[in-house]
This record gives sequence, structure tokens and C-alpha cells, in this order.
Amino acid sequence: MKKLSSARLRRIARSEINAYWREQPIRPNTVLYESFSGSGMLCNPEAIFRELLNAPDMAHLRHIWVLSEPRRDVAALAEFARDSRVTFVSYGSAAYMRALSTSQFLINNATFPPSFAKRPGQQYINTWHGTPLKKMGYDMPNGPREAANVMRNFLAADYLISANPVMTDMYLRAYRLKGIYRGTIIEEGYPRIDRQTLTAAAIASERRKLTDAGVLIGDRKIILYAPTWKGSSFSRPEDDLDTLAQHVTELTSLIDSTEYVVLLKTHQAIYSLGRDRSDVSGALVPNEIPTNVILGLTSILITDYSSIAYDFLETGRPVLYFIPDLDEYEASRGVYIAPADWPGPVVTSIQELSTEIAAASSVPSAQYDERYRATSQMVVPYDDGHSTRRVIDVVFRGQREGLRLHEPVDDGRTSILIYLGGMRSNGITTSALNLLASIDHDRFDVSAFYPADYSADAINNQLAIDRRVRQFPRVGGMNGPKVDQLQRFVDYRRGLMRRHDRTPRRKKLWDDEWTRCFGAETRFDHVVDFSGYGPFWSALLLHAPRAIRSIWLHNDLAADAHRVVHGRKPMHHSLTQVFTLYEQFDHLVSVSTELSDINKKSLGAYADAAKFISAPNTIDSTLIASNMREPIEGEAREFLAQKKSHTFISVGRLSPEKNFARLIRAFAQVHANHPATQLLIVGDGPLAASLRELVDSLNLGESVLLVGHANNPYSLMAASSCFVLSSDYEGQPMVLLEAQIVGLPIVTVDFASVRGALPPGVGLIVEQSDAALASGMEAYLRGSVQSSTFDARAYQREAVAAFTAAIGAHAG
Repeated sequence: MKKLSSARLRRIARSEINAYWREQPIRPNTVLYESFSGSGMLCNPEAIFRELLNAPDMAHLRHIWVLSEPRRDVAALAEFARDSRVTFVSYGSAAYMRALSTSQFLINNATFPPSFAKRPGQQYINTWHGTPLKKMGYDMPNGPREAANVMRNFLAADYLISANPVMTDMYLRAYRLKGIYRGTIIEEGYPRIDRQTLTAAAIASERRKLTDAGVLIGDRKIILYAPTWKGSSFSRPEDDLDTLAQHVTELTSLIDSTEYVVLLKTHQAIYSLGRDRSDVSGALVPNEIPTNVILGLTSILITDYSSIAYDFLETGRPVLYFIPDLDEYEASRGVYIAPADWPGPVVTSIQELSTEIAAASSVPSAQYDERYRATSQMVVPYDDGHSTRRVIDVVFRGQREGLRLHEPVDDGRTSILIYLGGMRSNGITTSALNLLASIDHDRFDVSAFYPADYSADAINNQLAIDRRVRQFPRVGGMNGPKVDQLQRFVDYRRGLMRRHDRTPRRKKLWDDEWTRCFGAETRFDHVVDFSGYGPFWSALLLHAPRAIRSIWLHNDLAADAHRVVHGRKPMHHSLTQVFTLYEQFDHLVSVSTELSDINKKSLGAYADAAKFISAPNTIDSTLIASNMREPIEGEAREFLAQKKSHTFISVGRLSPEKNFARLIRAFAQVHANHPATQLLIVGDGPLAASLRELVDSLNLGESVLLVGHANNPYSLMAASSCFVLSSDYEGQPMVLLEAQIVGLPIVTVDFASVRGALPPGVGLIVEQSDAALASGMEAYLRGSVQSSTFDARAYQREAVAAFTAAIGAHAG
């Protein structure tokens, strides 16, 4: 038996501890607080905590703070050492898992980890951590993938805290929550900004804290330098810290150090390094002092793209923007408002910065008055020092009247969740991307679900998803006791996947995973397994609440299940497990009428015949036409440059059912009679090596090229003379539609669904034999097979309408 590694054993232990606490009762009146994964008692959670702690009617609450290094947060431990209502847990510990799983109220300014799923009886308040100047969510490059865990957390939250309409728009638009979020957005100002309102006594007290921490301020005014995180990697935060230390040193040398002191407020990611460095330790603001408290002490703020600038506008004091890297930042992240419209001077050098400091006083210069007022009205319109109380009124006191609350709004569209498959380059992925671009997004609210695969191929396909589609890359794994997980695995191995909901414990395991991925209140009118090859994903979609469920059949799946590759049937077990789930789907959708008949006959034992229907795949003729004109690079370019009289081309996965061996043998016969011909095969797969061996054995190395996978096969098709297909069977042969759009003559062997892809009179269909295929290629060379024409727009309209009908959506 293989020995488990210590890391694996630790993961198992953590999983079991988490599963244990998730089955224990919720502890009433317990509030858990987490800021930036335990970086300290910070931000909005800290403001809410202190308001609750001091409210007489909230004395019954018990408070738990998450800290990544509790022993280093000396000030926090000392402040509450005598208060029995306040305890601390270490981030990621067993105590943390207990608190996260059993506390009644959960308050976070960022995200809980991927394993988190809110339980019945818990209330989750996500405050986020600022009004965005830099782009967020889907507005970022790679935003949907980077925001995967954020989306999970937002959909799990009962309340989202918004400082202003800009933040509300961030939630609803930039994170695509409009139409799907079922909680309440509380737009009543930002709790943390309340902490900037300081009495004279509080100011004196907080300045003493800085002095006691070794920050040398004396009686000087504070200039706070608080840039956003811009390091190249969180694993190398020193890259960013070296630059910040240099900026502080240079600026200090240029200003009147008798009047001002420059302090540095760093991102949590680099604070722990900074406090141990002599070049910044005397200027570094302690992490345990909340940022907004420091803003209350600050005379002039220097920042860049941080939301801290918006908080600071509430003070009415000057803000300066130091952005030497604007072009680089715009390219990698981007900002919502151009620097020319920011409410303060924008500079790119330390010298310019010192000049602006000398010109600044206790208020912004007149040059920026109008812009300052307009921006303040936009981002801090409700911050009157009582925002925290209003948030608590809603969440803890149940008061709603007269408050700015955004409740769920149904925009009238039908919601669809589509599982796309693994997002590797193949026919299913291409069809899925075409479908997502073709759906009527004014009528349908579309979400896509897929594994969070970080390979370059999968990422490229994820980036190609239509920007109007909400995305759910699945991060993290299934919760639940190992005994239940083992039973799930045993059921799968024994061919009993259909038992996923047959007992309360098994049903709960899958229901909890649905909730972990999408939140407890999220609802879809329709869920679609567009892949149809993965039993885990098929079973998970069956746990969608109150949805019409459809699954796609892209091929002769019984034949796929028995397909032999290198002496094995790699898909037999997984596909037969999918088959056992068919009875629980409402629609079994093949991609052609001919294929539906085949699947109904071969798989009829698994579901009622009436469930077997069809809908052809969509196709993106505009993309194909555009890609046809792209230049050809690499080996294929050299091959095509041989200027042979005719180039035959075929595109597809190098797997048994495509029978490229037959094509190569047939081409050998043709080439013997017509030496000025060549064959280009585009695609990759398990038979690549054996097919190359076949080419060599037939002495065709100069005339046959297996070019491998191509992101753009259409330019290769456009440079070729005739398209040839040699498959034993196909679901819907999309390559034949693509060849028609390119305008190629087509020669194909006969199979059940071929005539559904070729209109009468288009192409030449021959028997499934080497000799017949060679004869068909000879017919092309004689001029007997004409170029294709294809009404792509009419086809697309019909295909989209067929998809809509197939999933059971009513006609609009």
C-alpha cells in the first residue's frame, strides 16, 4: 500500500476537523470577524466590532477575531485580555474551523477560503475593503478567473456593505451580481470611515500609540504615504518594499522635516517584512492601528490607485497621487477614472511630489476644489460618522425603514447555468464558446461553470468566453466527512453513481457542494450539462434547486464508451456512470436528429424515449471568416509553401473514431497517381505517434504533415484545396460546417449524421473504405466536387432557436 505523505495526512486531518465542526450546532449570538485573512483587527469588521462591543443592547454577543499571528498582535490581546466576550483564533487552525462553521454571524472584508460554505442558521456580512478606483471583477484582465472565490463569497453573503452608488455598481455590474444575488446591499456609508472622526483626546491617544511603537513623529504634521500593493508576486513582497523604502527616504530629504514627518502605511502582504527593516521601521505605521484611524491623524495623504484616497476625502484634507508606473498599471489592471479627473495633483517623480507638498496646506488647493467636491459627493455622500450604527441597525436590530437598501431585483430574463466541460481545446469547447456568443443575452441571463484549470490551453479558452456571460470557475473541493467521501468514491467505482441522492447523508454531501459553489439562495431556471462526459459534474447539476435539467449528447455515446485506445476503453466506466443519471434529467439533447435516433436506440434502457431530443450546435461564422485571413506560421507554413498542385486537409482529434489511418492509406493511393498532392492533418490526440509511424511506413514523410493542435485551423483550411473527413462516426460533424464556411470542396465517408451537415448537392459522400475514400479524392482532382456555399446566418438562427427549445425555455 502506498504510504501517505505527511502533507497529505495533514490535509486529511484538516478536512475531517472541518467536516466535524460543520455538523455541530450553530452557536447563537456569536460573531466571527476576519480582515484580510487574519492580518489584524482592521477595516470595516473592526469598526463594526467596536460599535457592537459598546452598544448596551448588544451585550449578549460573543466576539471571535481571526488573526494570522495572534501572539504578534500584542496590542489587541492586551486591550481585550480582561473582556470575556472577546476571544481570538489563529487563521487556518482547528479553532478557526470551529468558529467559521458554528458562529451565527460572519463578518469579512475580503473572502473566506475556498472550503467555506455558509450553513443554515448563519448570517454572512461581507463589507469588502473600499470603493474601487482600480478596476475590479470582470473589468480586470482575467477577471472572471481571478474573482472566482470572491464571487462565491458574495453569493453566500446575506448582506453586502456599500459606501456609495459606485460600490453598489461594482457589486452588481463588475461582479455580475445583478439578477442572481439574493441578499441585501446596504448602501449607508462605510463603517471604517467612521473611525476617521477623532476627538482631541483620541488624537492625542493615537499619536502616543505611534510613538510607543517607535514611530518618530514628535509634534509634527503627518504625511501618510499609503500606496496600493504593486509587487510582482506576494511570494516576493520585498520587491515592493525596497521601492517604498527608497521613496520614503528621498521624500523625507526634500521636505521641511521640522513641520512634517513622512509615515509609510503598507499593504498587509509586506508589513511583516517592513517592521524588521531599519530603513523604514521608524516610519512604518503599525499594522494593528486601523488605517482609517491613521487617516484621522493625517494632514496630507499620498497614494496611487488605492481606495484609501476615497476614504480620505471625508476629512476635506489634501490628497496627492504619486503614480510613476501609470502606463504599466493601466496595461495590467486599469483604473475607472482617468488621472486627469482625480481630486488632487498627479505626479510621477519624488521631486514633483515634494513641490506639491510645499504648496499644500490644511485644505486642497483651489485648483482642485470643484473636482474634490464632486468626487466627495460621489464616494462619501453618506459618511457622517454613523454609518456603522446604521449597518448594525439592519443586520442585528432588524431595522430597515428609511435606510438605503438594495433588495434583489428580477430583471425578467430567464437564467441558465451551463457546464462547459474541462475547457481544453476540442469540439465541445468550440461549440460551447459559439453557443455562449450566440444566445440572446437580452432574453437570457447566462452563467458558465467549469473547473478552475490553470493550463495555458484552458486559460485561452476561458478568455474567449463571451464577456456577457457570468463565470463560475470551480475552486476548492467538496466538504464532508471522509467516510461519506469514501462511500461516494465506492459508489462511483461500483457503478452506482445514481445513488448520489438516495440517502440523507449522500444528498447532503452533494447539496452542500452546490451551496459551496453557488450559495444557498442562488437559483437558475435551467441547468445544462453541455459536456455530458463527466459523472461528477452531471450529478452536481442534479442538485440545482428547482431547475429544468438538460444534458448534451455530442456523439454516439455508446460507441464512445466502448472505444478502444491502446488496448483499453478509457471512457467506459465514466460514461456508463453518466448514463445511469439520464433518468434524472428532463432532456437528453443530441446534436443532430440522426444522432438522437442512434442514442435513443442504444441508450434507451437508461431513460424514457421521449426525453431524447436534438439541437444542432451553433457556429461562429464571423470568427471563422476573420481567422481565415490570419498568417500561417511554423512548420505548416513551410509545408504549404511547397506549391503542390492540391492540398487535402482534415481537422480533428487523433483518436480511433476519427480513423485518420484510413485517410492516410487512401491518400497514399491518390499520391501514387498524383505526386503533386499533399495532405495536412490538424489535431492532436492519443494516436499521434502511431499515425506518424504509418506515414513513415508508407514513405509519405514529404507529402503528409501531422501539424498537431492549431488554435486557428481556419487559415490552414483556407490555404488548402479540399477538405476530407474519414470518421467512423460523428455526433454533429462541425468541421464539415466549418469547411463550408471556408468554401472548400468536401469529400467525406458515410456515417449516420453526415447528411444532416451537408445540404443536398454539397460535397461527395463515399463508403467507409480506403478504396472508396481514395476514389472520392480522385473525383475532386477530376473537378467533380465543387466548392461549398453555406448560409451561416440562417443556420445560426435555427441552431439558437433549437437550443432554446431543447432546454425547455418558452419562445420569446
